[in-house]
Amino acid sequence: MKSTGVVRKVDDLGRIVLPKEIRDVLDINPKDAIEIFTDNDKIVLQKYAPACVFCNNMNDVVYFNGKRVCASCIKQLKEQI
Repeated sequence: MKSTGVVRKVDDLGRIVLPKEIRDVLDINPKDAIEIFTDNDKIVLQKYAPACVFCNNMNDVVYFNGKRVCASCIKQLKEQI
């Protein structure tokens, strides 16, 4: 993980503001869905993208190295190796 050096306080409702510079770099726009993960003692935020990164299929999608890949694309990848 890369440190940005940005520190934000949590408000009374448990909210934080994502800095505009980070939102711009990650193409996060108003109304975009964000997934929240935990990794031991860390909170990880990721822009929500429910479809396969290769074919945009939304069925039988699993995570592989932090990316969503569908069963069909996994099968095609295996055949190419």
